Amino acid sequence: MKHITQLLAAAAVSMAIALPAHAETTLTVHYPMPGFFKDVMDTISKKFMAENPDIKIQFASPSATYEEGIQTILRQAGTSEMPDITFIGLNRLRMLDERDVAVDLGPLVKKDGNMAEQGFSDTILKLAQVKGKQVGLAFATSNPIMYYNADLVKAAGGNPDNPPKTWDEVIALGGKIKALGNGVDGIDFRWQGDDWMFSALLFGAGGKMLSDDESKVAFNGPEGQKAVEVLHRLVTEGGMPVFTKPAGEQAFAAGKVGFEFQTTGALRNTIKNVGDKFDLRTAKIPLIDPVNGRLPTGGNAVVILTHDAAKQDAAWKFAKFAAGPYGASVVVPGTGYVPNNELAAKSADYLGDFYKQNPLFQAGLSQMPVMIPWYAFPGSNGVKVTQTIVDNLSRIVDQSAEPKEALDDAAADVEGMLPRS
Repeated sequence: MKHITQLLAAAAVSMAIALPAHAETTLTVHYPMPGFFKDVMDTISKKFMAENPDIKIQFASPSATYEEGIQTILRQAGTSEMPDITFIGLNRLRMLDERDVAVDLGPLVKKDGNMAEQGFSDTILKLAQVKGKQVGLAFATSNPIMYYNADLVKAAGGNPDNPPKTWDEVIALGGKIKALGNGVDGIDFRWQGDDWMFSALLFGAGGKMLSDDESKVAFNGPEGQKAVEVLHRLVTEGGMPVFTKPAGEQAFAAGKVGFEFQTTGALRNTIKNVGDKFDLRTAKIPLIDPVNGRLPTGGNAVVILTHDAAKQDAAWKFAKFAAGPYGASVVVPGTGYVPNNELAAKSADYLGDFYKQNPLFQAGLSQMPVMIPWYAFPGSNGVKVTQTIVDNLSRIVDQSAEPKEALDDAAADVEGMLPRS
C-alpha cells in the first residue's frame, strides 16, 4: 500500500512538472488611432489579464486611421502576421465580411445565451452586423457634435447658454466671429479623411448614399445638394478656412475658432488641449431636416480573426470584456465616445453618475436616438469611393468648384466604382 502511495505521489509530481498551473493563451490584438485609444487599450487589457491570468494580451503595431487599419488587415489576412483580434471602423466591417476574413460571431452569441443581460441589446448588436451577420461587437461608438468657444460666441453677440440650433444660425454667428478679426476664424467642419462628416450633413437632411438595391448613387439627390450647399456656405458666409485636420484642431484649441464640428470621440483630447484657455462648451449638431434627419454612428467594433479553437474562446472573452460595461466605462471618459453597452450607461457602478458630473459629454449621449449605421459601400472599392467623395468636398471648401458640380462629379465617379451584378 505504501509503495502504491509513493507511486501515486511521484506521478502527481511528474504531472505538475509537465503541466503548467495555467495553460497560457496569447492573443495578438490590433487597433487603430493610438492617439485616441492607446491609454484605453492599455487599461482594458491590464484589467482583463488580471481577471484572466491564463490569457495574455499583446498588441500589434496600431494603425494611424481606420482606413490604414482595414488595409493592414486585408494585407495580412491568411498570413502568420494576421492578428487574432482587430478593432475595425464600423463602415469597413462589410469589407471583412465580403472577403470572409472575420469570424461569424453569431454562433458564439447564440451559445452565450441572453446577451441583453450583459448590456448587449439587439440595437447595440446590430451596430456591428452586416446583413444580419454578427461580424463584431461595437466597441467605441460616436456621433458628430458641435464644440464651441463660449468666449468668442459672447464677443460676437451670441448667447453661449443658447447655442445655434440650425445651420443658418451657425453660419450667421460664424460670420460674426470671423468679423472679430485678430486672426480668428468662424468655423472648422471636419470634412477631411473620410465620408463620415459628409454623412452627418447628408443623413441630417434625410438622405442616403445609394439606392435601396445599391445599384445607383443617391447622395447627389435633393438631400445631398442641401448638404453640400451647407458646406459651401460654411466657407463663404461662416468664415471657415481650408484647414487640414491637425491645423483645425490646433486652431480651435488655441482659441482661434468659434465652432468646431467633429466626432464626440475627440472630446477628451479637446478638453486637455484647451485647458483653461477659454470656456469650452458642446451642443448637438444641427440637422438640416429636424424631423427626418439622422446622424452616422462612427467608431469601431472588436472583430475576431483567429480560427484556432482555443484562441477563439479566449478572444470571445476579451471581445465581450472590451465591448462590455467595464470597457465602456473606460472608453467614454477616456475619449468622449458614447456608451455602446446599456449596463454601462445605466449602472452607477460604471457611468450612471458620470454624465451628471461631466456636462460636456452630454451632447453625444443626447443624440443617440437619431444614430444610424455609418454606411459601408459594397464591393472592393470602398476606400477609393470614400477618397473620391473627400476629394470633391475639398473642391467645395477651396472654392475651385461649385457645390453641385463637385457633387455630380463625385456621383459619376462613384457610380463607376460600384460592383456590377
